[in-house]
Order: sequence, then structure tokens, then C-alpha cells
Amino acid sequence: MKNVLTAGAALLLTTTIAQAGGLDRSGQGVGIIFEEGNLVQLSFGYISPEVSGETVNAVGMAPPGQESGNMASAYAQFGGGIKYAYSDQIDVALIIDQPYGANVDYSDADPFYYSGPATAEVNSTAITALGRYKLDDNISFHGGVRFQTVQTSVELPRPASYTLDSESSSGVGFVLGAAYEIPSIALRVALTYSSKITHDIKTTENCIVTAPQQPAFCADATTTTTIDTPESINLDFQTGIAEDTLLFGSIRYAKWTQFDFKPAGYEAITGGDSLQSYDEDTFAYSVGIGRRLSDSLSAAVSVGYEAAQGGYAGNLGPTDGNISVGLGGTYTAADYKFTAGVRYIMIGDADTENPAAPGTVGSEFRDNSAIAFGMQISRSF
Repeated sequence: MKNVLTAGAALLLTTTIAQAGGLDRSGQGVGIIFEEGNLVQLSFGYISPEVSGETVNAVGMAPPGQESGNMASAYAQFGGGIKYAYSDQIDVALIIDQPYGANVDYSDADPFYYSGPATAEVNSTAITALGRYKLDDNISFHGGVRFQTVQTSVELPRPASYTLDSESSSGVGFVLGAAYEIPSIALRVALTYSSKITHDIKTTENCIVTAPQQPAFCADATTTTTIDTPESINLDFQTGIAEDTLLFGSIRYAKWTQFDFKPAGYEAITGGDSLQSYDEDTFAYSVGIGRRLSDSLSAAVSVGYEAAQGGYAGNLGPTDGNISVGLGGTYTAADYKFTAGVRYIMIGDADTENPAAPGTVGSEFRDNSAIAFGMQISRSF
């Protein structure tokens, strides 16, 4: 049972993160280290969001009803890993994923929508070298190092026709965890801590400010901005609840209050604002049931939840929590395992702040959603 179902469960848990808190995308899973034997694994995901809103407050802006258009562009996710059983007690793995990201595009906004035609993009890649030591059949410990890169670009019509481009920045963190297992009933509870990773991002900023303000940094100003990608804790569990039936789930906590992207130029022209920061940490939950249908075929269904935080959402991420449902299946043939899954995400409603009248609602984002597709192939060797 365990061999058939865990790959399908892992994929569904991964696609749950398609619209999780902050800039989270991959969920930073380490499930490959618990697979039996030696294997190589590749995964692909495609996420298509629909996130739009309209202005509701005319103070300092054009009349209400200006629409943002779909400001969340579709994106693809890639990942992979290789795991090797060095001995009966020691396993090692190398994992590649894209942990954080953003694709913001207000180019379809109405002419007087205050965030149009803003764009922003965040890209990241992480390589995690992981080891696992089995104390006995029930208890194991895992840990390793994570190398991470981040790159971003931003173009905002307000304030001051602002643009930012950054070089790719790199940083190193660590991963520590432990697991408890009862193999006879496919029980596993794994706790994994990932440290924050500090980046010194070299940025080039440009802006246009009318007299009498003409700060020197508005022309190809190159500065270094320090950010921390957040520390996080993943709790993953699974257990057999009946013959050929598996219950599985996860809880992810990410400390997004550690993240504050405040380039010097943007801070100066806005009087101290951040390009992106978060007032609350996030929790994402998922639970599902998998069922083996035959020796080679299994299926799983899961639901996901992230609580809304309230307050104002940023224009670069006008969402607040989500509820999702996913369906997946796994087919096993010889040394290969093929998994596919789909998840529908109901994105939580959010309000953005009126830039011309702080403390009042500028736009309402309502009834938004996303659909995520994923595929994974594993080969044992």
C-alpha cells in the first residue's frame, strides 16, 4: 500500500501550495528522502490563476468601477530529485525546486486603474542536499543544507514611474527534521524545519519625480537590499486506516513577517514604504485520502485550507487565504511510477488600500480562483 500511494499523496500536497501564503510555491517538501531504495524523480506543474478586482473609492482617484483585469499571470513549476540508499540506515538525496515566485501583470487594467500597468516578477531556485539516519525501524533524523537564488524585477506607474531590476542573489540555509514510523500500518509523522536564508540583492532603480524633488537615486541608482526568505516548519503525516486505504496530510507554517523588501530608492520616494512585506505569518493545511485500486493503479483526493489574515492586501498580491480541492492518480509499471493531479483553488477575497486616501479601501478583489495541474515521474534503480 505505501509504495503505491505516497507519490500521489506527495503530488497533491505540492499542488496545494499553488496559492499559499506570501510568495510560497513549492512548499519545500522533502518527501523523496523517505522513498524506498534508489530513485530519480522529475515533476512539472502549471498554475492558471484568475485574480481581478475593481476600484470602489473615488477619493483622489478616477470614478469607481475601474477594473484591474486578471493581474495574476499563469506560470509553470519545475522540480526534481535523486535519492540513494547508502546503507540500511543512511539515505542521501538532492532536491531541486522553485520555492518562491510571483508573476504580476496589470497591463489589461482599465486606463484609470491606479495600479495599471504595473508588472512584477520574482523567480527563485533552491538546491537541497539532504541526509537521513535511521535510528531503528521507527525513528529517523534528517537534515542538510539548502542553496537558494532569488531574482526580481518591478515596474510601477506610481509613484514616480518607478522601475527596479535586480541581479540574481544567492544564500545558504539549513534543514533539520525527524520522523516517527510504523511500517506495518504505513504510519509516518515527519517534522521538518527550514531556516531563513538571507540575501543581499543588488538592485538598480529608476524613477521620474517632478520638481522640486529630484533625488539622485532616480537615475540608475545601484544599491544593495537585504531580505530574508522566511523560516518554515512542515509537518507531514500519513497512516493506513483500512486495507489499501491511506490517510495523509500536512501543515505548513511560514514566518512571512521576516520578509521585508524595501529598496532605498522606493523607500525614499514613498516616505518609508516597502515594495512588499507581510503583517502576519501563514499556516497552510491539507488532508486527503488515497486508495489502491489495483496492483498498479491508485487514486487520491484532498482538500486544502489557508486562513484569511484580514487587513489590506498589497497590490502585488491581492489575495487572502484559500480553500482548495484536488484529485490525483498514480500508475506503477516495472521500475516507473507516473502521477498526475489537478487542484481547484478558491482564492480568498481581499481589499487593497487607496493610495490617495490611506486607511480606506481602494479596490475589492472578489470571487477569484485558480486551477493547478501537476505531473510527476519516478524511476527506481
